[in-house]
Amino acid sequence: MSSAGLSPHHAGLLFLQGSWELMSEESDSLRTSPSAASLSESELPPPPARTGYVCSLTEDLVAKAREELQEKPEWRLRDVQALRDMVRKECPNLSTSLEDAFLLRFLRARKFDYDRALQLLINYHSCRRSWPEVFNNLRPSALKEVLASGFLTVLPHTDPRGCHILCLRPDRWIPSNYPITENIRAIYLTLEKLIQSEETQVNGIVILADYKGVSLSKASHFGPFIAKKVIGILQFFLHGSDLNSLHSNLPRNILPKEYGGMAGELDITAWNAALLASEEDFVREFCQPGPPCDSILGQALPPEGLSPEAPCDDSMRAVKSQLYSCY
Repeated sequence: MSSAGLSPHHAGLLFLQGSWELMSEESDSLRTSPSAASLSESELPPPPARTGYVCSLTEDLVAKAREELQEKPEWRLRDVQALRDMVRKECPNLSTSLEDAFLLRFLRARKFDYDRALQLLINYHSCRRSWPEVFNNLRPSALKEVLASGFLTVLPHTDPRGCHILCLRPDRWIPSNYPITENIRAIYLTLEKLIQSEETQVNGIVILADYKGVSLSKASHFGPFIAKKVIGILQFFLHGSDLNSLHSNLPRNILPKEYGGMAGELDITAWNAALLASEEDFVREFCQPGPPCDSILGQALPPEGLSPEAPCDDSMRAVKSQLYSCY
């Protein structure tokens, strides 16, 4: 049963399938650099110091990426270079990584449409800088209370399509303990960790939200948030208490016992440990001081649904407009 919201009669399990947005018409244009044929060897500039990209996808995933994401392995690095050239030309003040693997995330998310990938990259950084209550000091050790509550975890087994399953349990959130933005921070943290994997970039993410036992007032905090696209979520199914309906999407052998599965008790410790082990990566990425947003983004467009003058103190408004833009 598909739904765009929640009602008192529909408290139960919410299953969301992660996939990427529909592609705009693919551009096959080549961006060339000045020929070095006329330069002597001593006059050639040194090669840029970049970490060389090595594809970690299996042959099956390479084929899937070609079919579903319009990714051509033989053109992959050419496409990355095209996006890199666009960033340098159109957004010279954008403080962003230009590493192959990082830029490839945005190309895959927009099915190798250069313009849309660039806009997503701009939105990603604009979102991070215009929503400080979420992104400042974004690291696992700052969210130990949320992680310990069991509000979210990633199940140890992927679904039959290879999608990781992010399990959300809003009933574990006690509003008097911490604000909802802490939950949003934990979700972002988890998504950032998952999306580092090329396998996740190709397969996507499934979100399983358990609303059982959640009051309508608490559910109203999450309804608009869950209904928005997170990493291009295009559809979701509200199962209520019908586990058979859930099992038609997620087989029992990968689900914990709490959801009628055969994979043992739901265990949050493994994923919490994986996040905490990534502390240094998040400190390097999210905890370094940077220049003001205006000096970085210049004339770049703001995230979809957010005007440049819009205040960012309304957390729920920010949730509704920025989650989609950032991913």
